[in-house]
Amino acid sequence: MAMALHLCVTFNSTTSSFPQGRKCKYEGQSVRALPIRILSVGKKRSPGLQLMVDEYVDKLGYYCSVEDVQIRTNPRNARDQRAQVDAEDEAVMNLIRSDDWVVMLDERGLDIGSEQMAELVGDAGNTGASRISFCIGGPYGHGRKIKERANLSIKLSSLVLNHQIALLVLMEQLYRSWTILKGQKYHH
Repeated sequence: MAMALHLCVTFNSTTSSFPQGRKCKYEGQSVRALPIRILSVGKKRSPGLQLMVDEYVDKLGYYCSVEDVQIRTNPRNARDQRAQVDAEDEAVMNLIRSDDWVVMLDERGLDIGSEQMAELVGDAGNTGASRISFCIGGPYGHGRKIKERANLSIKLSSLVLNHQIALLVLMEQLYRSWTILKGQKYHH
């Protein structure tokens, strides 16, 4: 967990959120572009969602490489929730390398805004990691292993989001983050 120490300085630990209302410290500066891998547990995506995800992968390709990995929910057809979460947890952990900087998306994670997401992407380039892995859990959330492995846990909304909606929101926010980092006009 030593890689997370750099980011902890940025967070307000008493409120579990980034300080709101301030600009991203990297805006318009050069940052190390880590490859991004998105690990998403869930059922087959709708064709419309996949088109939108593919569009954001293309847009993000101007800034960094992005890999979208789908992990089938309930891989062993487990009948109990705990067994399902454990199987999904194992599948996700098998795809994470020791030098990944892991961000878990969770409804109880840190509440961040778009500029703070950009700062998160910028800070990750300074951790010594070779890749950022964002993890979107299945219908019952994340398992113990990924919770212990994650360098950071964030939430995309105070609302609970279905994994497909969470994926789309994450993709848009990653694109927005890069436009903030590059000082482009997409984010006002």
